[in-house]
Amino acid sequence: MHVAALRIELHIPQSTSLKAKRSVVRHLVESSKRRFGVSACEVDHQDRHQRAVLGFSVVAASPTLAGQVLDQAERFVWSHPEIEVVESSRHWLELDG
Repeated sequence: MHVAALRIELHIPQSTSLKAKRSVVRHLVESSKRRFGVSACEVDHQDRHQRAVLGFSVVAASPTLAGQVLDQAERFVWSHPEIEVVESSRHWLELDG
């Protein structure tokens, strides 16, 4: 079993309110869950209307598959011209046995 996580920090320059930001974040999170089978949610900056940090995680049979799924989710986020990706990082959970 291989577990990987992706953290993406976003800047949403056109967002003028928390309601507008939530609409963008909701689209990214729900679409990623549906399309790629990842777990996803907003994990930081919930109170800032132009910033968001999204977290994605996947459990897969191989590290290659886990990486491919996170690649797809990351490309999906990057494909939205209304947002700017500030930072992206991956983390792997080491499991014994």
